Amino acid sequence: MSRSVSSLTQQAIHAAETDEAFFVLLTLDHESLAAPIRVTSDAVDTVSNGETYIAYPFSLSLPDDDDSRAPRARLVIDNIDRQIVLAVRSLLSAPVATIHIVRAGDPDTVEASFTDFKLINVTYDAEVVEGELSVEDFTTEPFPAHVFSPSLFPGLF
Repeated sequence: MSRSVSSLTQQAIHAAETDEAFFVLLTLDHESLAAPIRVTSDAVDTVSNGETYIAYPFSLSLPDDDDSRAPRARLVIDNIDRQIVLAVRSLLSAPVATIHIVRAGDPDTVEASFTDFKLINVTYDAEVVEGELSVEDFTTEPFPAHVFSPSLFPGLF
Protein backbone atom coordinates (compact mmCIF):
# COMPACT_ATOMS: atom_id res chain seq x y z
CA MET A 1 0.00 0.00 0.00
CA SER A 2 1.41 3.40 -0.88
CA ARG A 3 1.30 6.48 1.31
CA SER A 4 1.20 10.05 0.20
CA VAL A 5 3.71 12.27 1.98
CA SER A 6 4.71 15.89 1.51
CA SER A 7 7.25 16.84 -1.14
CA LEU A 8 9.70 17.95 1.60
CA THR A 9 9.48 14.50 3.16
CA GLN A 10 10.03 12.82 -0.20
CA GLN A 11 13.11 14.97 -0.77
CA ALA A 12 14.47 14.15 2.69
CA ILE A 13 13.86 10.42 2.28
CA HIS A 14 15.47 10.21 -1.15
CA ALA A 15 18.40 12.55 -0.45
CA ALA A 16 21.89 11.13 0.09
CA GLU A 17 22.16 13.41 3.13
CA THR A 18 19.56 15.48 4.95
CA ASP A 19 19.26 17.64 8.02
CA GLU A 20 15.62 16.63 8.41
CA ALA A 21 14.70 14.50 11.42
CA PHE A 22 11.53 12.46 11.84
CA PHE A 23 9.83 11.85 15.19
CA VAL A 24 7.26 9.37 16.40
CA LEU A 25 4.37 10.81 18.39
CA LEU A 26 2.55 8.15 20.41
CA THR A 27 -0.80 8.62 22.14
CA LEU A 28 -2.27 6.03 24.52
CA ASP A 29 -5.90 6.70 25.39
CA HIS A 30 -8.61 4.93 27.37
CA GLU A 31 -11.89 6.07 28.90
CA SER A 32 -10.51 5.22 32.37
CA LEU A 33 -7.53 7.56 32.00
CA ALA A 34 -7.93 11.14 33.23
CA ALA A 35 -5.93 12.35 30.22
CA PRO A 36 -4.29 10.56 27.29
CA ILE A 37 -0.62 9.68 27.62
CA ARG A 38 1.31 11.48 24.88
CA VAL A 39 5.01 10.78 24.33
CA THR A 40 7.54 11.65 21.65
CA SER A 41 10.67 9.92 20.44
CA ASP A 42 12.43 13.30 20.36
CA ALA A 43 14.83 14.19 23.18
CA VAL A 44 12.73 17.28 24.02
CA ASP A 45 9.01 17.86 24.39
CA THR A 46 7.19 18.33 21.07
CA VAL A 47 4.07 20.39 20.41
CA SER A 48 2.05 19.11 17.47
CA ASN A 49 -1.40 20.39 16.51
CA GLY A 50 -1.84 22.01 19.91
CA GLU A 51 -0.99 18.85 21.90
CA THR A 52 2.20 18.53 23.96
CA TYR A 53 4.06 15.23 23.69
CA ILE A 54 6.49 14.52 26.53
CA ALA A 55 10.00 13.32 25.71
CA TYR A 56 10.04 9.74 26.92
CA PRO A 57 12.34 6.93 25.77
CA PHE A 58 10.56 4.22 23.80
CA SER A 59 11.12 2.09 20.74
CA LEU A 60 8.54 1.12 18.20
CA SER A 61 8.62 -1.29 15.30
CA LEU A 62 6.15 0.15 12.82
CA PRO A 63 3.52 -2.10 11.24
CA ASP A 64 4.19 -3.37 7.77
CA ASP A 65 1.92 -2.82 4.78
CA ASP A 66 1.22 -6.50 4.13
CA ASP A 67 -2.35 -6.83 2.81
CA SER A 68 -2.51 -10.54 3.65
CA ARG A 69 -2.75 -10.04 7.42
CA ALA A 70 -3.74 -7.48 10.04
CA PRO A 71 -0.97 -5.01 10.84
CA ARG A 72 0.98 -5.50 14.06
CA ALA A 73 3.60 -3.38 15.75
CA ARG A 74 5.77 -3.83 18.84
CA LEU A 75 6.10 -1.12 21.50
CA VAL A 76 8.78 -1.04 24.19
CA ILE A 77 8.68 1.85 26.67
CA ASP A 78 11.46 2.42 29.18
CA ASN A 79 10.11 2.06 32.71
CA ILE A 80 11.80 5.19 34.07
CA ASP A 81 8.62 6.57 35.60
CA ARG A 82 5.87 4.63 37.34
CA GLN A 83 3.18 6.58 35.45
CA ILE A 84 3.01 4.10 32.55
CA VAL A 85 2.91 0.98 34.76
CA LEU A 86 0.27 2.49 37.04
CA ALA A 87 -1.85 3.41 34.02
CA VAL A 88 -1.53 -0.07 32.48
CA ARG A 89 -2.37 -1.78 35.77
CA SER A 90 -5.50 0.33 36.28
CA LEU A 91 -7.08 -0.49 32.91
CA LEU A 92 -9.57 -3.33 32.51
CA SER A 93 -9.42 -3.31 28.71
CA ALA A 94 -6.80 -2.47 26.10
CA PRO A 95 -5.96 1.20 25.54
CA VAL A 96 -6.10 2.67 22.05
CA ALA A 97 -2.76 3.69 20.56
CA THR A 98 -2.31 6.29 17.84
CA ILE A 99 1.03 6.74 16.09
CA HIS A 100 1.97 9.82 14.09
CA ILE A 101 5.22 10.34 12.19
CA VAL A 102 6.18 14.02 11.86
CA ARG A 103 9.12 16.04 10.62
CA ALA A 104 11.05 18.12 13.14
CA GLY A 105 10.79 21.11 10.80
CA ASP A 106 6.97 20.96 10.77
CA PRO A 107 5.54 18.86 13.62
CA ASP A 108 1.99 19.98 12.82
CA THR A 109 2.04 18.08 9.51
CA VAL A 110 1.51 14.36 10.07
CA GLU A 111 3.46 12.49 7.41
CA ALA A 112 2.18 9.02 8.33
CA SER A 113 -0.52 7.97 10.75
CA PHE A 114 -1.40 4.62 12.28
CA THR A 115 -4.69 4.72 14.18
CA ASP A 116 -7.06 2.43 16.06
CA PHE A 117 -4.36 0.12 17.39
CA LYS A 118 -5.01 -1.69 20.66
CA LEU A 119 -2.15 -2.20 23.11
CA ILE A 120 -2.39 -5.89 24.02
CA ASN A 121 -0.24 -8.55 25.68
CA VAL A 122 1.39 -5.98 27.93
CA THR A 123 4.21 -7.13 30.18
CA TYR A 124 6.45 -5.05 32.40
CA ASP A 125 9.39 -5.33 34.74
CA ALA A 126 11.76 -2.91 36.45
CA GLU A 127 13.28 -1.82 33.13
CA VAL A 128 10.62 -1.83 30.38
CA VAL A 129 6.92 -1.95 29.61
CA GLU A 130 6.26 -3.76 26.36
CA GLY A 131 3.31 -4.89 24.35
CA GLU A 132 1.87 -5.53 20.91
CA LEU A 133 -0.11 -3.02 18.92
CA SER A 134 -2.75 -4.68 16.78
CA VAL A 135 -5.97 -3.88 15.01
CA GLU A 136 -9.04 -6.06 14.90
CA ASP A 137 -8.68 -8.63 12.15
CA PHE A 138 -11.94 -8.57 10.22
CA THR A 139 -10.74 -11.24 7.80
CA THR A 140 -11.49 -13.93 10.38
CA GLU A 141 -15.14 -12.90 10.72
CA PRO A 142 -17.62 -15.36 9.20
CA PHE A 143 -19.20 -14.27 5.96
CA PRO A 144 -22.04 -14.09 5.45
CA ALA A 145 -22.97 -13.47 9.03
CA HIS A 146 -26.27 -15.33 8.76
CA VAL A 147 -27.41 -18.58 7.21
CA PHE A 148 -30.06 -18.08 4.58
CA SER A 149 -32.72 -20.29 6.13
CA PRO A 150 -36.53 -20.10 5.84
CA SER A 151 -36.82 -18.92 9.45
CA LEU A 152 -34.50 -15.95 8.95
CA PHE A 153 -35.25 -15.08 5.33
CA PRO A 154 -38.79 -16.36 4.49
CA GLY A 155 -39.01 -14.20 1.34
CA LEU A 156 -36.28 -16.26 -0.32
CA PHE A 157 -38.23 -19.50 -0.07
